Amino acid sequence: MRRGEQRPIEYRFRSEMRIIPSVFVCLAILLGPGLLHASAADDDGVALGILYDTSGSMKDPVPNSSGSTSPKYVIANHALLAIVNKIQAFATNTSSGTPRHVDVGLYIFEQAGAKEVVKLGRFDAAAIRNWVSNFKKPDGGTPLGNSLKTIAHDVLDSPQPHKHILVITDGMNTVGPDPATVMPGIRHRAENKQSDVSIHFIAFDVDAKVFNGVKKRGATVAAAADERQLNSEIDFILQNQILLEKPSTK
Repeated sequence: MRRGEQRPIEYRFRSEMRIIPSVFVCLAILLGPGLLHASAADDDGVALGILYDTSGSMKDPVPNSSGSTSPKYVIANHALLAIVNKIQAFATNTSSGTPRHVDVGLYIFEQAGAKEVVKLGRFDAAAIRNWVSNFKKPDGGTPLGNSLKTIAHDVLDSPQPHKHILVITDGMNTVGPDPATVMPGIRHRAENKQSDVSIHFIAFDVDAKVFNGVKKRGATVAAAADERQLNSEIDFILQNQILLEKPSTK
């Protein structure tokens, strides 16, 4: 599997308090060595834009986890619900008891670009689950480039410091510019905002080489041929490169 490398996030605590260091030491002993790190992690927010392929080819069957086959959109729907559950656990299971700040938006293809079906903002698990329960008719083309540009604009406008885009797609770009050609513009806008955005592609039932262009531009690219692989790749990228932002080791 191919994955791009992401920069590790380092949490640093700097103190200028020198007047009563003994008090600080006592607090550190009483509260435990992990408190400062946990507080820093809990205070950091994540913005995630999810691009979900709704093109006509998502009706095609692939192997499912039961040894039979299912339409790709059915398998991807299950995977999207698993993403919601993982984000919900990440947002609510904190050492401080205070929920983490997580902004999530869900986008699909519509004509030559992206349609926002769940507005990017404070994570709304119910809204995403509701959309998934009603999505049953994949149709249309694959405007990856234009969609990526739209989502990047929204994610970069989020106040959360850690910004990501997750693309789940089963085909190459068929409408509008190739995603590799819009990525330099996304990087430029991010630099102008003194920010950054990490882009992750999951090639579902399509050769990952199709996305060599975006990989060369710094995107993570992983391949999944069936339900088991799709779940595995999503879990790895979500847990290690989006929510915790660990560098890839593969």
